[in-house]
Amino acid sequence: MSRHISIVMLYTVAMDHDLADALELRITRIFSTVLRPTFTELSRTSTSVLAALRDEGPCRITALAAREAVAQPTMTTLVGRLEREGLAERRRDPSDGRGVQVVITQEGRALLRRLQARRAAAMAARLEHLDAGEREALAAALPALEHLIAKTPEGAAA
Repeated sequence: MSRHISIVMLYTVAMDHDLADALELRITRIFSTVLRPTFTELSRTSTSVLAALRDEGPCRITALAAREAVAQPTMTTLVGRLEREGLAERRRDPSDGRGVQVVITQEGRALLRRLQARRAAAMAARLEHLDAGEREALAAALPALEHLIAKTPEGAAA
């Protein structure tokens, strides 16, 4: 009986690994073919930083650098660029007057809405070429994908 469970567990692990490989390949290809061309106005990292500021609120540069896996001086340069473009601003940290937090501006929020609409339009153009069953299968997978996004493995960056 325990041998049967071991074989089933090994088979499940192998299937999960195959699924992980297949998902990684498809997600990368969707980004490369559909979404990357929409990043003409703002880099992927700048977009990610603005989205983090919108979704998570004000943040210190060191935390943004860690989140994006870049060096602190690189993030300082990026934040300076976002400031010059009116998309973000630095404010004193209310919990520590010596520190500074980065905050998204209304212009930054508006730009994110425009970029999201552009990416959605690019995706919609591709979805038009799928049949109803394929679109239904994608719609049915959305809750699982959302759950997958929400589950961060221990020790991994969020």
